[in-house]
Amino acid sequence: MYGLSVHGLLVLYALSLLFYFSDFVSSNRKMKRMGTGLLVFVWVLQTGYLIYRLLQLDNPAGLTRFETLFFFVWLLVTISLAASRLVRIEPFVFAVNVVGFSVLATVAAEGPSAAPLRLWDAAQYLLIVHISLALAAYALFTAGAVLSLMYLLLHRQLKSRSWNAVVRRMPSLETIDRCAYGAVLAGTPLLILSLAVAAATLLAAHRAEWLADWKVITALVAAIVYIIYIAKRKRRMDPGLLTARWNLYAFGVLLANSLIGAASRFHSWS
Repeated sequence: MYGLSVHGLLVLYALSLLFYFSDFVSSNRKMKRMGTGLLVFVWVLQTGYLIYRLLQLDNPAGLTRFETLFFFVWLLVTISLAASRLVRIEPFVFAVNVVGFSVLATVAAEGPSAAPLRLWDAAQYLLIVHISLALAAYALFTAGAVLSLMYLLLHRQLKSRSWNAVVRRMPSLETIDRCAYGAVLAGTPLLILSLAVAAATLLAAHRAEWLADWKVITALVAAIVYIIYIAKRKRRMDPGLLTARWNLYAFGVLLANSLIGAASRFHSWS
C-alpha cells in the first residue's frame, strides 16, 4: 500500500513539473492550470499523510528520517504554491519543485520504516527512476533530432528547387519545426528530472564525488544546450535553419554522453 501511494505521488509530482515547464517556456495558461492543479493535489495528499502520522505519534520526537524529509518536501511544495499565487515567478516554482522531486525520490526509496534501508536498495530504486526518465527524454530528443534533419533536408531541397517525390510527401517547414520543438519541449524537463534523481542516487550511495563524472557533466551540458535551443526557438532569435542546427548540436552532446560509458563510473557500481 505504501509503495502504491508514495510512488503514485512521485508520478503526480513529475507530471505537475512537466506542465509547469511547458507553461514556463511557452506561456500556456492551460498547462499552468493543470500543473498547479496537480501540485495542489500532491500537497493535499502530503498534508493528509502528515496529519495521519502526527495523530499516530505520541511524541513528535519519534519522527523518523522518512517523515522529516517528507515534511521538508511538503514545505517546498507549500512555498512554491504560495509563490505561484502571490508573486507568480514560474522559474522559481519549477526550480524549487525539481529539488522537492529529487528529495521525494529519495524518500520513496527509503520507505517509512525507522530501520535504515540497505544502501544497495535505495540506490537501486533511484537508479531505476533515473534510467526511466533518461530513456523517455532520449526517445523524445531522438525524434526531435530526426525532425531537425528533415527540416535541413527539406530546406536544402526547396532552396535548390528540387521538387522530387520525397519533397512532395514531406510536411511544411513550419510543421516540422513545430513538431521538433514540441519533442524537445517534452524531453528537456524529463532530462532535468533525470539529472535531479541522478544526484539523489549518488547522495544515497554516499558517492557525491561522482557528481563530477563525465557522464553527469555531459548530460548537464546537453540540458543547457537544449534550454538555449528552446530560448532561441521561443523568442525567434534565429531563423529556423539555425535553431534546427542548435537542436542537432544538443543531440550531438547527448550522443557523446551515451558513448562515454566506458570512461564513466556512474553506472559501473549498479
